[in-house]
Amino acid sequence: MTSNQKMPPDVIRARRAGARLAAVQALYQMELTSLSAKAVIREFMEDRLGILDEDGRPVEDADPDLFKAIVSGVVENQSLIDEAIKARLAKDWRLERIDSTSRAILRCGAQELATRADLSNAVIIEEYVGIAHAFFEAEEPKFINGVLDRLGKDLRPNGIPVGFKDI
Repeated sequence: MTSNQKMPPDVIRARRAGARLAAVQALYQMELTSLSAKAVIREFMEDRLGILDEDGRPVEDADPDLFKAIVSGVVENQSLIDEAIKARLAKDWRLERIDSTSRAILRCGAQELATRADLSNAVIIEEYVGIAHAFFEAEEPKFINGVLDRLGKDLRPNGIPVGFKDI
């Protein structure tokens, strides 16, 4: 039995949400600083996700395994992820024109859509649109929702992830 299986469902959801937010922040940091994924993951694990409060509880309650899986998956598949995102943008848009935070959100969302068979498109998209709302006003979350929705339809025909190979 994993540690998540011992936790109530609302705690598991909160820890997954924390991992997704941390993954977006890590990708943003990697883009700004040019640090490697390994260095950023280590920093987050030691300095952010691993810090305990005076009662021994994590300061940032995030699922470390999900955090590492998202960040590592995005880095490993970044060229495929970026091509998949570009293919769903309007003709005149380039990925480089999109805000760094939005790019990080889209990349993380695409990675989960391509790999997480245990969650529906709606759950994954809702999580990342929620993160977008934390950073942006109405237009950017709508844009992110639209791109992730289009990605989800192609990455998960019949709700089953097929990865990036055929898109």
